Amino acid sequence: MDIKEIQSLIKFVAKSGAREVKLEMEDLKITIKTGPAESDRHEPTYIQQIPMGQPQMTQSASQPAQAGEAAATETSKEDKKEDESKYITIKSPIIGTLYRKPSPDKDTFVEVGTAIKKGDVLCVIEAMKLFNDIESEVSGKIVKILVEDSSPVEFDQPLFLVDPS
Repeated sequence: MDIKEIQSLIKFVAKSGAREVKLEMEDLKITIKTGPAESDRHEPTYIQQIPMGQPQMTQSASQPAQAGEAAATETSKEDKKEDESKYITIKSPIIGTLYRKPSPDKDTFVEVGTAIKKGDVLCVIEAMKLFNDIESEVSGKIVKILVEDSSPVEFDQPLFLVDPS
């Protein structure tokens, strides 16, 4: 079983809603555990009570303002999507911990504005004590870095936005 098959198995288990899957083969044992089920989470529920003396019109008067704010937020999100649509997104090929530096005492591989070419190392991802160089598959300029240094990343998670022009 290669890494791609394991990654697709992890995706399948996560989508299926199963909490734990164990797979044993002749030379391989895999246990996949997903996060706690929705019913197991103990998130606080917040209840806001409106005082009895307040008229109902106050509440409905604030709703149009909220709707206007929501429309403005949606418009700005659409503008950002249009701007970002011309960029290429570089995604994580594996699950692990992303490091933007080759070692703690060295400079980062890339910053916003760095010109890159195909094959340049953008970061490393540590997975099971192995450090994997993540190389660019496109040439261009780094426009946005979407992940902080030393943070966990998921398979297919966006890492960088690159302007190919």
